[in-house]
Amino acid sequence: MRVLVVEDQAELAEDIAEGLRDQGIGADTAYDGAAGIEKALVNRYDVVVLDRDLPRLHGDAVCAALANASSEARVLMLTASGTVGDRVEGLNLGADDYLTKPFAFEELVARIRALARRRPSSPPVLRWHDLVVDRARRNVTRHGDVVSLTRKELGVLEVLLVADGAVVSAEELLERAWDEHADPFSRAVTVTVARLRRKLGEPELIETVVGSGYRLR
Repeated sequence: MRVLVVEDQAELAEDIAEGLRDQGIGADTAYDGAAGIEKALVNRYDVVVLDRDLPRLHGDAVCAALANASSEARVLMLTASGTVGDRVEGLNLGADDYLTKPFAFEELVARIRALARRRPSSPPVLRWHDLVVDRARRNVTRHGDVVSLTRKELGVLEVLLVADGAVVSAEELLERAWDEHADPFSRAVTVTVARLRRKLGEPELIETVVGSGYRLR
């Protein structure tokens, strides 16, 4: 999963992003509305955490622009105002959920995961033959046995499952399962896929397509 945090309080934005990374969620940041809309339209995000009161371009305008661009990213709007009128207005602009500041980080993470599961291409339970991934419970089984995966391993597996057998490049895996701070020249994807293969067991599920990437078989 990859999330964009658009928040003009830089320290808060980085704290949220760092907390999400600790949860195995790729997280990028933007400190104003203009930078936020640029990143949101260039990169593929599952969820955009959007502060409403932003400089340069108001959060309402960012939300409306994402809705008009038919972005697949779900929008979680943050605001210091918790009135019913403000919540209704934000939802009418295209936001999918609304959270009032201050908030508990655990609730923010839960809402982000819930929104990600609502994306059209992202069902809550992913299956590939005898492999089952319950995204809500972060639970993986194969042959009915529980498979213990790290957050990055699970992130890579989710991307491959959503691709439904199509080839996914190493670059796309790095983009989807990590974030903009990932080193494009690192061997992170290769090492993570190798660990996944070992943990998922036989018969081997992940196929390397030379020069192209990886797919499930």
